Amino acid sequence: MINGKCIGIVFAIFALSLNCRCGANDNPLVLMQTGAGDIVVEVYAKKSPITAGNFLRYVDEGRFKEASFYRVVRMDNQPSNDFKIEVIQGGIGFVESELRLPPIVHETTEQTGVVHLDGVVSMARAEPGTASSEFFICINDQPELDFGGRRNPDGQGFAAFGRVARGMDVVRKIQRGEADGQMLRTPIRISSISRVTRVSK
Repeated sequence: MINGKCIGIVFAIFALSLNCRCGANDNPLVLMQTGAGDIVVEVYAKKSPITAGNFLRYVDEGRFKEASFYRVVRMDNQPSNDFKIEVIQGGIGFVESELRLPPIVHETTEQTGVVHLDGVVSMARAEPGTASSEFFICINDQPELDFGGRRNPDGQGFAAFGRVARGMDVVRKIQRGEADGQMLRTPIRISSISRVTRVSK
């Protein structure tokens, strides 16, 4: 027979496990609806506050309303790079746009602990501190994009801020699209991008 004290302990343990489970899933989720299918991104708002905050501002303020995936980097289309990577890149693009916000401070993977694993979402940039609206999604693990990695000569890596929670099949489908060099012949439009409360199965 279980006494009241045991019941109290069991309930406390259950409540603690419930809190832990909820705490593990309190990252914002962003749904990207594209011509190739849906992609859901879990945004690491606490681990990468500057970079994640910038991305969420673009989402919340409707600044990605003209966004698309336009660049695909595969093993067969980067002949001049000694350190090859696999990603798809999207955002507003290279055109002038009033939707683009000022660049943000560079958060390295050394600072955040968010490294470039398969499905990780990160910011495209030129020099450190120039990232603004363009982002990319890793296909397979890409350690050369981390702090100290050799893809960028400055060694500062890129600022990762989230990971694909659902839709890596869509990401890989986009990467296989027909391209001239690394630019898709027909960019994949992001028709809608918004926060969601959960990922449906």
